[in-house]
Amino acid sequence: MNAKGTVFRYGDNVDTDVIIPARYLNTPNGKELAMHCMEDIDANFVKEVKQGDVIVADKNFGCGSSREHAPLAIKEAGVSCVIARTFARIFYRNAINIGLPILECEAAADGISKGDQVEINFDTGVITNLTKGESYQAQPFPPFMQEIIKKGGLVNKIRNA
Repeated sequence: MNAKGTVFRYGDNVDTDVIIPARYLNTPNGKELAMHCMEDIDANFVKEVKQGDVIVADKNFGCGSSREHAPLAIKEAGVSCVIARTFARIFYRNAINIGLPILECEAAADGISKGDQVEINFDTGVITNLTKGESYQAQPFPPFMQEIIKKGGLVNKIRNA
């Protein structure tokens, strides 16, 4: 399983209220949520994001409330992976549960800039910065987690078991 896209870059403590503002939580519809993804931190995100693009952030991405709406909005906006120095634990779990690939990698967070082109090999955990010609090693997901992501989330994996 691989991903390739352009990077949107953010700093520390990007919380779930910034990922999807609470004023839009009246719907569980992922496509509707995606139309407002990141708008309070990056008004151009939804206008510029393309299928397969990647978010790279620093520490504690996804902190704040435990809503599944946040990773769902990111996934439905077309983001193929979120890479961060660290994730809030509940966001990490919610992302896996809805089938959004996320990787913790300090070296990638240090080396990747906004607009860089990156390629991710989820089987090996290798993140390649095609723009800078650098590679970074993240911990790959174990096979059972890869299966959850490939099936589009935990519920889909259970339904199709």
